[in-house]
Formats: sequence, structure tokens, C-alpha cells
Amino acid sequence: MGYWPHILAVLSVLLGVPAAIHATMTKDDVRSAIGWVGIIVLSPVVGALIYGVAGINRIRRSSIGMQRSLLRERGPDQFGRFDVSGAMVSDRFGQRFASMKMLGDRVCRHRMSAGNSIFMLEGGDAAYAAMLKTIAEAKRSILLETYIFDRDVIGLRFADALIAAVKRGVEVRVLIDAVGARYSVPSIVGYLKQAGVPVRVFNGNIIMGLRLPYANLRTHRKILVVDGAIAFTGGMNIRAGFTLENAGAAQSLDTHFKLSGPVVADLLQVASEDWQFVSREMLDGQAWQVVTPSECRKASVLMRVVPTGPDRTNEANHKMLVGAFSIARKSIRIMSPYFLPDRELISALVTAAMRGVQVDIIVPSVNNLLLVDRAMTAQFDQLLKGNCRIWRSVGAFNHSKLLTVDERWSYVGSSNLDPRSLRLNFEIDVEIVDTAFADGLDARIDAILATAQAVTLTDLRAQPFLKRLINKIFWLGSPYL
Repeated sequence: MGYWPHILAVLSVLLGVPAAIHATMTKDDVRSAIGWVGIIVLSPVVGALIYGVAGINRIRRSSIGMQRSLLRERGPDQFGRFDVSGAMVSDRFGQRFASMKMLGDRVCRHRMSAGNSIFMLEGGDAAYAAMLKTIAEAKRSILLETYIFDRDVIGLRFADALIAAVKRGVEVRVLIDAVGARYSVPSIVGYLKQAGVPVRVFNGNIIMGLRLPYANLRTHRKILVVDGAIAFTGGMNIRAGFTLENAGAAQSLDTHFKLSGPVVADLLQVASEDWQFVSREMLDGQAWQVVTPSECRKASVLMRVVPTGPDRTNEANHKMLVGAFSIARKSIRIMSPYFLPDRELISALVTAAMRGVQVDIIVPSVNNLLLVDRAMTAQFDQLLKGNCRIWRSVGAFNHSKLLTVDERWSYVGSSNLDPRSLRLNFEIDVEIVDTAFADGLDARIDAILATAQAVTLTDLRAQPFLKRLINKIFWLGSPYL
């Protein structure tokens, strides 16, 4: 017993010093670095253990990140003729959107391309029906990556469709996040494995727990690619609660998208790399070849896939958003279920609003994550003081992530505007430069705004002090909610 102080002292040095050095050398934000070093210094052993689980927020995937042989760089570039130039964007949409293309070129390895089409699917009934129909028609391959895949009536419907595809000779791969896989007990993973569907969980496993030291990192991506020709992405997980058929009046809302064109190749590449990271299997056979589109490049939608995550793509979505807010002249319209932007994004939005840009932010009046709702409410005053407008949509919880700038530039996908999506999760978004598509998103937002309730500074200040204090306390923990 007399040796415990000495043992504790040695552990404090062995654990605390490396952890403090790691935090100092790897954190880009000085506030984050100071916070972690402070925790480690005050409690070297416990602080170092906490840092090991929650503080190390970057996965090294350089070997996979450099592996570009799957698609564009295998032989002649079959997509080169669809690449978009800055001059093309400038001619159609103006120089400031050409500047956004340049930004995307520098923060994202995927090119902006023409020859694409995108179709909006509102609600789970429409989205799941379209996805299941495409799975049923698959002839060569199906690659599905998702955050949540519940073992409920909808999840089993998807699982049975995937099992049927395997039985008819289609190559199928399913990747589910280790945290998302636990939303159902028992997990859908066992059901798929028993039927012979190749399935993996990302960054952990169902029985033994998460993969340290990256336990706080998740794939939040939603990607389905079929036969290298059709893709689906957006904000929708696989859950019965998002269908009117199963949830009735309690249905949660969301928006998903069906895509075709060169953008499908990039979505396939992102999901393929995630699969390779987990399984060590490269999807490079004939079944995984992409289909070269034939659409006219000048009469189609300009799009770019923007993957982001705690690896070499870190904060790509954050940089794209700051850039888009900085070029806005007329309007910025944001719809997000979890709206907890950092100081940089708040500053960009407030600066735009002070320049005369109409900034509208829509969040649900009913949220499925109460703690997140309380935390983001604590932050509303910073935006309202800066001339931004905040609205709470009435009715059922809406999980949609939609953003438009000046009725031309749109950004949709899996990213929320919160610390987890912007710095911790692996996310997938799509940049779209197209007036007709932006008009469609704006029409959807207009319909929601027609009945939405404005959030005002007066209402926020009228709340009891204890409630505002509790909201601020939750806000302090927002990076890990």
C-alpha cells in the first residue's frame, strides 16, 4: 500500500506528459488545446484517459486516401469531359460562384462536374420506396453505407431486399456505424450476416465496444450506390419512424436525393474507401465499375461531392460553408435539426446579415434530442443580435439538412451545423450550382416558413433565469452531444 503514491506519480508522468504534448501539437484551435492541457494537468491519469477516448479526433487513413485507383485514375479518365471550368461557372452564374468552385477545388479532391441529375425525395415513404425499387433492379453491385439501420419493419424490408440481391448474384456490401448499429436491439447486423450479406460496422463492433482511441468518431454518411449508375444520399437513416405508413401522425420528416451522372463515381469512391478501411477489401472487380454518363454537359446540373471527416478531409464542409456565406449578396437559407455553429460560422452569418443579406435559419420546434435543442437555444441570441432570423418549424420533427445561397448555390447531405458534424463525424455532402434545383429547395423552405414561428430576443430573455442557465450549461458540452 505504501507504494501507491509512487505508482500514481509514475502513471501521472507516463500518461499525462504524452497526452499534454499530443494535445498541444495536434489541436488547431488554441481554446481546445488549452482546455485539454488544463484537464490533463489537473488530473494527469484520469484526464489522459478521457483525452484518449474523446480528445484524439483524427483517424489516419493516408494509405487509403492516396489510393485513387478505384475510379478516375485507372487508365484514361472517362469523366474528364464532364469536368467544369471556372469560366463555365462564371459565364452561367457569375464570378463569385466561380470563386466557390476554386475553393472547392482546393479543399476537396473531387472535381465539380456537369452531366449530373438530382431528384429530391421528400419523406421516408417516397425515399425508401425509390431506394428499394433500385435495389430490386440491381444487376451487378450494391454498396450501402449508413449511420443508423434499425431492425424494424423498414429495416427488415431493406435487409430482405439486400438478401434477395445476394441470392440472385449481385455483389452487396453494407457498412453501418458502430454507434448507429446499436440503436436497435438486437442489431440488424446479425440478421444480415446470417443470410450471407457482407456487412461490417465502422470503428468498432457490436459486442466488444468501440475502437479506441477513436471511440468518439463515427460515420454519419448515408450513401447507396447501385450498379455504379444510380446513387442516393442526404440526411435519411433507415428507420420506420420516418414513414407515414408506420409512424402515422408521429412520423419524423427528412429529405433525401437520387442522383445520376459523374457524381455517382465520386460517391462510390468515398463509400468504397470507407469499406476498405474497415474490411481491407478493395472493391475493384467488374461488378464495381461505374457507368459513364451520356448526358449533355451544358444542359445538366453542376455538382461536386464533398466528403469530410477526422482525416485528410478534416473541416472541408466548414470551409465550404464559410466560403458560401462570404459570397452571399441576397439570401442565405439554412434548415438544420441540430444548429450549433462555432464562432467562425456565427461570425460569417452575422457579417453577411450586416451586409444586408437576409439570413434565415430554420430549426424544429420539436426535437428528438432535447439536450441538443437546449444547447442550441442558448446560442440563438448571438445570431439574433447580428440581424439573423431564426424560425422554429411547427409540426413533426424535421431532420432535413438544406442550404441555399442567392437562389443559385445549394448544399445538401448528411452534415448538421454542429461541432460533431463539422469536426468529428465522417460526413458526405453535395455542392450543387443550379438555379432550378435551388428554386426547388427554396420552395420547400418557403412552405415550412409559412407556418413557422419566429424566435425573438424578447422571448429568449423572458425565459426564467434557471432555464437559461441550464441551457448554457448544456451548451458548454455541445462539442460532444
